[in-house]
Amino acid sequence: MLTLIFVVISIAFIGLGIPDSLFGTAWPAIYKDLNFPVSYANFVTSTTSIGTILSSLFSAKIINKIGTGNTTAISTTMTAFALIGMAFSNNIVFFFLLSIPLGLGAGAIDSGLNNYVAINYTATHMNFLHCFYGVGVSLSPILMSFALSKTNWRTGYIMVFGIQLTIALITILSLPMWKKAKENSVYHQNELSENTSFFKLINSPKVGPVCMIFLGSCALEFTCGVWGSTFLVNSKGFPAHKSALIISFYYIGIALSRFLSGILSIKLNSKQLIKIGISIVFVSMLWLIAPIPSNISAIGLFLVGLGNGTIFPNMTHLTPEHFGIELSQQAMGIQMAVSYIGTLVAPFIFGIIAQNISINIFPIYLLTLYLIMAAGYILLEKSNIKSIT
Repeated sequence: MLTLIFVVISIAFIGLGIPDSLFGTAWPAIYKDLNFPVSYANFVTSTTSIGTILSSLFSAKIINKIGTGNTTAISTTMTAFALIGMAFSNNIVFFFLLSIPLGLGAGAIDSGLNNYVAINYTATHMNFLHCFYGVGVSLSPILMSFALSKTNWRTGYIMVFGIQLTIALITILSLPMWKKAKENSVYHQNELSENTSFFKLINSPKVGPVCMIFLGSCALEFTCGVWGSTFLVNSKGFPAHKSALIISFYYIGIALSRFLSGILSIKLNSKQLIKIGISIVFVSMLWLIAPIPSNISAIGLFLVGLGNGTIFPNMTHLTPEHFGIELSQQAMGIQMAVSYIGTLVAPFIFGIIAQNISINIFPIYLLTLYLIMAAGYILLEKSNIKSIT
């Protein structure tokens, strides 16, 4: 039964990734078609991120009430209908309002399913699971690009809605399986008590270091994705089409990292994979900062993806080990919220820096984010040693 549920979870993770890359791909066509100021995109993406942060923080309470399966089905359905609503929107207010259920649904899915897999499955499952997220993130731009070449952005949204609705129906049809698995699942046998203290979790010496790792890693990932192409064009002199190709290899690096981690986790544990990932990111930072030819320096972005891609799924898998099963869902919610804060704030801050100072300090900014992650890892290791002694 757990095998079938993992298949459903993997499909749901495709649905989790689909909306994340859709709006950014479609926005150039949307704002021109509807005569919106280009800056309006910030209102939509920020609202989505805030909704995701809030639902991540409240995920433990929601899942305690209705269960992981119901939370997944409801959340996926919410995101599907938010997408079809956007397909027929003509007013920025509707985009703004629909981004609320889009964000709320994403946060609940992310926190709930990550925690379920962390408790009930192996690190191999967790790493492969996040590959399916990569499938969803990659799928939306492909479909939107096809729609824009044939018709318009609305067709792209409708196509994606069809896929998301199908995924939602699969999660709904899978609900009886979740009920059957409940008796044998460690996760369900240890449902979070209403009396569990949030302050007990916050006071754990591991919360700070873990949050630093998630914050630094996710901020690094999204800053590279948002500003990497601009850096290559404006600082390294690449043409736009070539910089786009290089950034695609950056995302391939992330997907490849998680695929390889899934294989390597058969022999190596999550802590060892995280060490390897952090080491590769360190090499990538030196690569980007070093005064070497542009074509060679661009490989640094691929190495960022290759090293950083393994951090998130393996840190997620270690959540029950770090905080115990009873506190794991609350901890997962905090981790996801911190991650989304990093993805929201870090690229925004660098945009201000690039506009007012220089795009050339992009590698230094990435190094700063890396140091936050590395410092968190060192502090976490120290707390682990103290807990043993």
